[in-house]
Amino acid sequence: MRQKQLWLADKLSPWADALAPLRGVTGSERLHYRDKACLSADWQDGRWLLGLRKRDEIIDIPACPVQSHRVNQVARLLRAHLPAKARFPLAYLAQSGAQTTLVLKTASQPSLDWLTPSLSAEFERTGVEGLWIHLFPSTGKRVFAKNHWYLVWGRARSEDRLGLIHGPAAFSQLLPGLYRQALDQAQAFLAPSANDGVIDLYCGHGSTLQRWRKTGARALGVEVAAEALKCAERNAPGADLLRGTCEHRVPQLRAWRKAASPVASDQPGRRLLYVNPPRTGLEPGVRTWIIDEDRPHRMAYLSCSAGTLSRDLQQLCEAGYRVEALTPYDFFPFTHHVETLALLRRIN
Repeated sequence: MRQKQLWLADKLSPWADALAPLRGVTGSERLHYRDKACLSADWQDGRWLLGLRKRDEIIDIPACPVQSHRVNQVARLLRAHLPAKARFPLAYLAQSGAQTTLVLKTASQPSLDWLTPSLSAEFERTGVEGLWIHLFPSTGKRVFAKNHWYLVWGRARSEDRLGLIHGPAAFSQLLPGLYRQALDQAQAFLAPSANDGVIDLYCGHGSTLQRWRKTGARALGVEVAAEALKCAERNAPGADLLRGTCEHRVPQLRAWRKAASPVASDQPGRRLLYVNPPRTGLEPGVRTWIIDEDRPHRMAYLSCSAGTLSRDLQQLCEAGYRVEALTPYDFFPFTHHVETLALLRRIN
């Protein structure tokens, strides 16, 4: 945790006065928290290995101390019951909460005669609610494709510890209590109300959209994953949703802002923005739209890369924004990953 704080202090040094101490969890909460995992698979010496791929080698992880007990138990069952690779070309085991996906490097559906009623009952005892087969002959650096998902047992949707509906490829933060703190901080700063319009970029399955809608604010979410948007429809009723990359949806963002702004009002709403981009940070076209056109009154930016966050903050500050707070969150204990919530206010 100290290494993470020093790393952030270096990468975010222009805003040192705004950088808060790293928030994290303690004790047993730092163990067995990863209920979302993607394990590489390979068949060697007559047995399945499930773990981390390092170049051409699979490092088997039979009982990882940061993976949830459910993930470890599912991996144990698969090691014991899956047929050999020649019959079942498994490339990845992907666990997302109560949803399990077996990614196969083939275009043909293999036999599922190994999935007996007794094995299904064992999966159920681990807390698995849905078991999927995903056929993707080109799987490798890209784990998932858009099509060829088959639910072979159980149900297609589950509810996470925040009460949100999710599917087999959903991403959600792994420490719900700590994540709730970050959402509380972002909401308190943005303070959306019924007159405001909140644009939520990279919105996922709607955990933040749900919050904005509960305040009565108008909300628009943009997400590239179709499955995530289907869940967002259920998690954030009344939110407007767009599928695609945020950069490609700038024309629709512009039109939504125009339509959502009352022509005449005694209390015109504020433009608010929440973003949670991937490690690459904001797309160039999105940065340009924020700086040159939208110019939201307040902005909350949850970043998983201090490097790209620093780049984006520099440009936003040059365009008339002030960084009010930088709060790091240790969402991934015992790894080098750290996320930072940046709160920005427009000053001119």
